[in-house]
Amino acid sequence: MAKPKKAGDVIGIDLGTTFSCVAVARDGKIEIIANDQGNRITPSVVAFTTSPDSERLIGEGAKNQAALNPRRTIFDAKRLIGKKFDDPEVQTNSFTPEEISAMVLGKMKETAESYLGNPVSGAVVTVPAYFNDAQRKATKDAGTIAGLNVLRIINEPNAAALAYGLNNRASRNVLVYDLGGGTFDVSVMQIEDGVFEVLATGGDTHLGGGDFDQRVMEYFIKLIKRKHDKDVGGNHKALGKLRKACERAKRALSSQTQVVVEIDSFVEGMELSEPLTRARFEDLNLDLFNGTMEVVRATVADAKLKTSDIAEVVLVGGSTRIPRLREMLKEMFHGKEPNKGVNPDEAVAYGAAVLGAKLSGQTVSRHVTRS
Repeated sequence: MAKPKKAGDVIGIDLGTTFSCVAVARDGKIEIIANDQGNRITPSVVAFTTSPDSERLIGEGAKNQAALNPRRTIFDAKRLIGKKFDDPEVQTNSFTPEEISAMVLGKMKETAESYLGNPVSGAVVTVPAYFNDAQRKATKDAGTIAGLNVLRIINEPNAAALAYGLNNRASRNVLVYDLGGGTFDVSVMQIEDGVFEVLATGGDTHLGGGDFDQRVMEYFIKLIKRKHDKDVGGNHKALGKLRKACERAKRALSSQTQVVVEIDSFVEGMELSEPLTRARFEDLNLDLFNGTMEVVRATVADAKLKTSDIAEVVLVGGSTRIPRLREMLKEMFHGKEPNKGVNPDEAVAYGAAVLGAKLSGQTVSRHVTRS
């Protein structure tokens, strides 16, 4: 397979379930590329407006109108990619999952081209370690539809390990804890002489930050019913506002111990202003947090290892910013601090770009260091 004509043409794309990210090597270092809204991650959401001249929206625009246009907004196409059309899960009518994923990949391609100022064709695209051959081929097909020459499909945990330069260190066992907006994956790998071997995988394809938001929403729905005698459970507009506010609160609680959830003109002229503590948030989600730890234990056991055999713990996904989860992982691995020198939202795209740089003949001189 021919290599790109010049260095910098091979981009790395993390095609995520809820968010996607694109990176590229320039001047010997990896750069995460911001989209047209200035954000370094883009929602993996596609929508078609209900106007007579139906418009296609991808990313923030699609996510922002989802509450008002749920039937024509598509989330989580990655869950369906590579499945047969007669599978019960496959419900999209006008487009295949590959076509929807291609729209997201196309958005990433446009983002990179706008930043680089020249056309991009070569790409490295990441997939979960558990993806089968059909799902990998479908992901590559989605890239082709998007106008990309997908030079490599790389496992997400491998990409995360590349982001930390773990392939350049002595032989070691690495656990990647990947908790994003909609999926949870655990991978145990052995890295020896730069070669990755996945020893075991585990997880839950329907668990992520969105579930934590839902728990907080349910708490506030009950609170509003009790304090204000208003049932907002069937009010889609109010629920859309509440979901956004709960997501913002969750993010803020990673660095603060208390926030105030505020929504102007919430419902029937009522304004919502209620405190939420980090302790309350953790209590609402503790069973879900504990569930991820059970998966970690089981995956380490499946790899025929003990927790003491794990040399590195790598965090991937925005939900790994939750302090309680980090504390639980540190305790499980006997006080070992998880690697967190790379933004967890960006680590997979970063690693994909490292491989992209190698394929395009570049040398990446700067790896991040541990924090």
